[in-house]
Amino acid sequence: MNTAPLSTMPAHAPADHLVIEPSILYFGTPVVLLSTENRDGSCNLAPMSSAWALGQTVVLGVGADGQTAHNLRSRPDLVINLPDPTQWAAVERLAPLTGRNPVPATKAHGCRFEPDKFTAAGLHAEPSHLVRPPRVAECPIQLEASAQRVRTDVSGAFVIVEAAVRKVHAAPQIVVPGTHHVDPTAWSPLIYNFRHYFGLGPELGHSYRTETPSGTV
Repeated sequence: MNTAPLSTMPAHAPADHLVIEPSILYFGTPVVLLSTENRDGSCNLAPMSSAWALGQTVVLGVGADGQTAHNLRSRPDLVINLPDPTQWAAVERLAPLTGRNPVPATKAHGCRFEPDKFTAAGLHAEPSHLVRPPRVAECPIQLEASAQRVRTDVSGAFVIVEAAVRKVHAAPQIVVPGTHHVDPTAWSPLIYNFRHYFGLGPELGHSYRTETPSGTV
């Protein structure tokens, strides 16, 4: 509660908020590409933008009818690949593709089946160390992981995956030399902001817990 005297309060009041009903709530979240294993041993590659980390666990939200959810229910290995802003076009080439055949009725209009998504997106696979699905060579950060819990969300339209990260790969140019720290001044995730792609802007500051202070703010 603000107990400051009225005389010290700002002279202008903020504009009133509007009550809106947006069709989606992707309010600025990182894009990831998920590599999973199909039943025949081939790889499915899917873009998604509902991912967040809890320590060494990454929580993912994927469509219940997609090939990714279908794969992770029986084959828990996956790679969480993080593209940078320069790779947004490759991500978008993946967006209308699905690994399910026939295409589920819940998929957006114009979605089509594509068995070789790496080629369709212009990306390249490289072997993982601990899991069966490959990594995306072009992505600066790649997290080999295993799905520990896969469950349907309350709406029934999505699947929530809790994935334990087993190994982290990072491009040398985004790592602080001589450390295991990602340099936040060198790394920018691709951000999905209400169905538009963005990168990060200039640094504004840093947390008191940071282990990589920039010294510039």
